[in-house]
Amino acid sequence: MITVTVCVGSSCHIKGARDLIKALNELLTEYRLGDRVELKGSFCMERCGTGVNWQIDETVYSSSTVCEAVDIFKEKVIGVNG
Repeated sequence: MITVTVCVGSSCHIKGARDLIKALNELLTEYRLGDRVELKGSFCMERCGTGVNWQIDETVYSSSTVCEAVDIFKEKVIGVNG
């Protein structure tokens, strides 16, 4: 099981965490990954100045846009580039 965690603290919320969660949920449905990927929230990842913070298992990412995060998710979890 792959665990994807999105920071939902106030700084990340303002920077688009809610939109990222929505986009990731749509990808989980589209690619039928609900049995392989767990999507959850974290109150704070203590990287507030860097963008929307999220992680795949133990690897932390800071994305300046939802599109950037979606591209990383597609590459790392789904295996799709671009």
